[in-house]
Amino acid sequence: MPPADTTASPAGDRGRDRDAVRAVLDRARAEGRTALTAPEGKALADAYGIPVPGEALAASADEAVSAAVELGLPVAAKIVSPDILHKTDAGGVAIGLDSPQAVRDAYERITAGARAHDPGARIDGVQVQRMVGGGTEVLVGAATDPTFGKIVVFGLGGVLVEVLKDVSFRLAPVDREEALDQIGSIRAAEVLDGVRGGEAVDRGALADLLVRLSELVTDFPEIAEADLNPVFASAGGAVAADLRFVLDFAPAPGPKRFGREEILTAMERIFRPRSIAVIGASNEAGKIGNSVIRNIVDGGYEGEVYPVNPKASEVYGRTAYRGVADIPSEVDVAVFAIPAKFVAGALEEVGAKGAAGAVLIPSGFAETGEQELQDEVLAVARKHGVRLLGPNIYGYYYTPQKLSATFCTPYDVAGGTALTSQSGGIGMAILGHSRSTRTGVSAIVGVGNKADIDEDDLLTFFGQDGSTDAIAMHLEDLKDGRAFVEAAREVVPRKPVVVLKAGRTSAGARAAGSHTGALAGDDKVYDDILRQAGVVRAPGLGELLEYGRALPVLPAPAGENVVIITGAGGSGVLLSDAVVDNGMSLMEIPPDLDEAFRAFIPPFGAAGNPVDITGGEPPSTYEKTIRLGLEDPRVHALILGYWHTIVTPPMVFAELVAGVVEQARAEGIDKPVVASLSGDTEVEAAAEHLFEHGVVAYPYTTERPVQVLGAKYRWARAAGLL
Repeated sequence: MPPADTTASPAGDRGRDRDAVRAVLDRARAEGRTALTAPEGKALADAYGIPVPGEALAASADEAVSAAVELGLPVAAKIVSPDILHKTDAGGVAIGLDSPQAVRDAYERITAGARAHDPGARIDGVQVQRMVGGGTEVLVGAATDPTFGKIVVFGLGGVLVEVLKDVSFRLAPVDREEALDQIGSIRAAEVLDGVRGGEAVDRGALADLLVRLSELVTDFPEIAEADLNPVFASAGGAVAADLRFVLDFAPAPGPKRFGREEILTAMERIFRPRSIAVIGASNEAGKIGNSVIRNIVDGGYEGEVYPVNPKASEVYGRTAYRGVADIPSEVDVAVFAIPAKFVAGALEEVGAKGAAGAVLIPSGFAETGEQELQDEVLAVARKHGVRLLGPNIYGYYYTPQKLSATFCTPYDVAGGTALTSQSGGIGMAILGHSRSTRTGVSAIVGVGNKADIDEDDLLTFFGQDGSTDAIAMHLEDLKDGRAFVEAAREVVPRKPVVVLKAGRTSAGARAAGSHTGALAGDDKVYDDILRQAGVVRAPGLGELLEYGRALPVLPAPAGENVVIITGAGGSGVLLSDAVVDNGMSLMEIPPDLDEAFRAFIPPFGAAGNPVDITGGEPPSTYEKTIRLGLEDPRVHALILGYWHTIVTPPMVFAELVAGVVEQARAEGIDKPVVASLSGDTEVEAAAEHLFEHGVVAYPYTTERPVQVLGAKYRWARAAGLL
């Protein structure tokens, strides 16, 4: 029996012993194993400075007793078998063994139970471990997420993690600041600070443990899952009482990665093409090929347009070509409007022509079960270096080039929002909403099956696109979550990125070899990691569309102090609730500012926050109080609650507010201002007027304007502006 290790492994006095880890993993690989034994897990922990209790491996009852005495009673005993991952299920765990006889009995009971549980299992012995306890039980783990790759998880430990699922996820590796944020983000984080006289835990020690585990699984990708549960955290540090490591030596290959310059080179030609070939262009009304070429030409695109149709000499007033090879000039983009079965052959010509992109409108690929056909088309594209958009899409719009490469209705209101959708139906909702609200867009892009171009490619382009101020994306999945996060982290400091992730309730927990692996099947992985990347997640389609419309209109706030000015007390209460619900803070009005507001409102009004000027006040009261809020540097954002009265009609209010805000901006004061308008139908036109003049306003709702302001605040925090 090896000598007992009677001390916990240190957390901060050693570097990383990668050679020791490699030796353990190579041995497991050679033996064809997919899990590590407890002693092997301890070797990994020691190599990366993860604190574990003193322990020894016993091959007999006598050795177990000897180890227990040397370690110091009481001890725990656990079966050591590469074939039994969940030891408790096999009756392979005994705790609180406080005498030599108890240890001897436990050894015999544990080994017998393990053999009964799995007669074919290899039994290496019993791990005798110094008992640890006290403090707070937490779980620290890592898993390999199919979307994001290596992630780390933190939550309350023991059975609570299974019942409450109060956990948080981060992309690995994490630094200490990210680890501390992760620890503080669980709902029950207060427990860690001590409740009802309990002792606060050392969050720094927990953060160090998270950092070290995240580095371990990053350095060794074959560690598919790691489960440290429970970890006993106290004021004196954190010790992992149990470790499970699940291995995967043959992971599925990830999607192909393109470098930033490769992406931008292709995207520049796709979104700013000098020439477009329309394959399947038609003179027959109602055909997709007819709609596409009409939209491109009638939309005002100024580059060359080449119809490709072997049965026509002319399409929509332009010379038609039998094939792409017959086009006498270069082609930047080919838009496909032909049946799926003909796409691969035509794409060979497009590739030979040196085109940068192919826009695949046809359906009939992976979405209908024709994965092989889609793979064939992608292989042709890869061979020629052509980037594919689609298949199964409505096309794309890029207003700076007056480009409507789509079979849907054209759209030409230029602005700063780029919108993308994985679904054609959602794309039409985006188009209809943009038209009804006259939202200025830089782009509307369908991605469909995402055989090639996906959200991280588009983020990379729109992030540096001078015509784009905000990016809003609908998606059902991410093909390469890590690439998306990398792109988002680069873009977010300059522009808001908003995501509507569909399928929040369908993810479910997948089969896994550890608690951590099962938890990682939850949609909360998306939620936490998108937040880690600085992305604003929209809860629904309405919010995605309004965030995309409104965020470019609102200036960034310079601080957290929000003030409500309202003409209706009821609206003020609802607006206050919405402020808290959306993660913002109502400013505590200092006495001098309170006195200044009181000078403008009637005695029966209410200063404080909200500032209630009452409903019967004339336009001048609105003007003076709003101007005061804008001019005081301690106020960082204004929420206006308007109540329709004859004294101050809706359009009078709208013109007044627009004028005050415009004058303040001319003086260098640019704060976010949102408004909620209650009243008869006249408030609709008033809200529209305010929106057109840089004040985000909505009729009939107190929630929506505050929701939009909250989204702007979330982005500003992520961008490091606050």
